[in-house]
Amino acid sequence: MTSTIVCKFGGSSVADAEHIAKVRDIVARNERRRFVVVSAPGRRCAHEEKVTDHLLNVATDGAHFWERRKPISAAQSRAAVLERFAQLVDELGVDGSIVQPLERDLDCDLDGDRKIAFLASRGEHYNAKVIAEHFRRQGLDSRVCLPEDFGLTVAGKYLDAKVLDESYDNIAGLAEETRKVNVVPGFYGVTRDGDVAVFSRGGSDLTGGEIAYAIDAETYENWTDVNGVFEADPGIIADARAIPRLTFKELRLLASKGFNVFHFDAILNCRRRKIPISIRNTNEPSEPGTRILNERVPEEGVVGIARLDNVACIYLEKDTLSEEHGFTAKLLQLLQDFRVGSYHYPTDKDDVAVLVDQEDLKDCINDLRRAIESQLRPDLMDVVYNLAIITPVGLGLKGNSYPIVDAITALREVHIPIEVIGQSPSQICFHIGVGMAVADEALRILYRALIAPK
Repeated sequence: MTSTIVCKFGGSSVADAEHIAKVRDIVARNERRRFVVVSAPGRRCAHEEKVTDHLLNVATDGAHFWERRKPISAAQSRAAVLERFAQLVDELGVDGSIVQPLERDLDCDLDGDRKIAFLASRGEHYNAKVIAEHFRRQGLDSRVCLPEDFGLTVAGKYLDAKVLDESYDNIAGLAEETRKVNVVPGFYGVTRDGDVAVFSRGGSDLTGGEIAYAIDAETYENWTDVNGVFEADPGIIADARAIPRLTFKELRLLASKGFNVFHFDAILNCRRRKIPISIRNTNEPSEPGTRILNERVPEEGVVGIARLDNVACIYLEKDTLSEEHGFTAKLLQLLQDFRVGSYHYPTDKDDVAVLVDQEDLKDCINDLRRAIESQLRPDLMDVVYNLAIITPVGLGLKGNSYPIVDAITALREVHIPIEVIGQSPSQICFHIGVGMAVADEALRILYRALIAPK
């Protein structure tokens, strides 16, 4: 293990000159913060589009926003990107020549996914250059380290890149010059042929995680605009607090049920080397945030409650279903064929239920039903729509069924019907499905019953 800290700053943390100045102060406070991974500039207000979305709109000749029913042309997006970076260098007082090549990049002679990947990466690429220059002007000995220069080598699809093992040696070489702050653009790498390829959205987290793994960092800090991972959605539970400590397993379970914390692949290698991940707030750096660990002492039954909205339940009943070899496998394959995402599939002797993403059913439910009835011939097929799956999570649930009893009792007392209930095989979470119309109230009741201080 090295004593180096890797920091990743998300789009909201590098959205403008004011926030970038906060980033500089955070990095300067601890000389062990030697790797700084940055995203593209995020939104400065709720109604503003992200720089990356504008870049995708340029790359797709306006289709990106058209598909979202937003009347923003490719030319307008191009102008917005150039204006954003011009304003950024002006406010930070850095040399504007740093971003001059951006205009040429926006007119690149590429096509297909190769073009989309290249343009999508330009937000991170130029923001890293600007931020590194700002650091230098503010007295931090820093340098920009571009993936194409140090060799963050990737393979796979242009829009879903995978890091190659040779990248880790290349990254480790950057750590040898320990006195410098290395500013790295997130989200993209380069193929062996020199083409830019991007990770899936949120991929700056992945860049940070891979750097932390390569240098065996002391900690990977993920700086954002919240104080950590909350016990429940603070938009619904005003009193929800940041969770001090979570295991990687608990975080994964929370993330799979609606807690959008950061890119899951960023967790994997950190977990392999037992590198703690610290989720912190750029705007409130004194807050301790949430630490993600391989192991912790469970001090409570439930540590957090996630909620997944807009879920549908496909229920099939058929006599001797359990004796029909491969029935469930065929059902899941049909869902995959129709590109319907599934979450959970409890089974019994003669029936099976699958929880799916309701949005995925909108364009295919009629054809999917016909395929299921034709190929699987169920005695009954029913689809229940507009469900919310509420998932209490915590290591303390293992071998402890009392929170499940408490949850059922609390909902029964206020007459909220339960549509689905089940426990995970790990026994550290359970799922309660309720109608979307009562989901907010159900979440508040379960929070009071299972987490809120007594």
